[in-house]
Amino acid sequence: MTSRPVGSGPRTVIVTGSATGLAQDVSVGGHRFAADEPVAAGGTDTGPDPYDLLLAALGTCTSMTVAMYARRKQWPLDAVTVRLRHSKIHAEDCENCETRGALLDHIERDVELAGSLDQAQRARLLEIADKCPVHRTLTSEIDIRTRLL
Repeated sequence: MTSRPVGSGPRTVIVTGSATGLAQDVSVGGHRFAADEPVAAGGTDTGPDPYDLLLAALGTCTSMTVAMYARRKQWPLDAVTVRLRHSKIHAEDCENCETRGALLDHIERDVELAGSLDQAQRARLLEIADKCPVHRTLTSEIDIRTRLL
């Protein structure tokens, strides 16, 4: 997966919700879908929650990037399945993290590769998974600027 073509510009994601509940209507280009929280969290479970959407972005980007690389190399990859889970962990439980004394977001990502790939190809595709643009965004410094309209 690559960045958007030059000149295409970023698409705007529009999220609208009533102040009376948690359900949200999301539109991107011609696509529309719902987002919500589970009933246990005060929502009505009419769609995935925000962390589910974040994991879906990472999972789809991972799968697309790995498949595109394998196609370019003409490797025998038949399918990619990515399973993701999000949780909060104590910083002291993370041996590779710099932050200490607080909770950290923790994402587990399992990549399943179907096809007659050798071990070297599988290892390389796992490395490529970490190069997907969404993974790079999530592991980089992010600048979010919020304005009131």
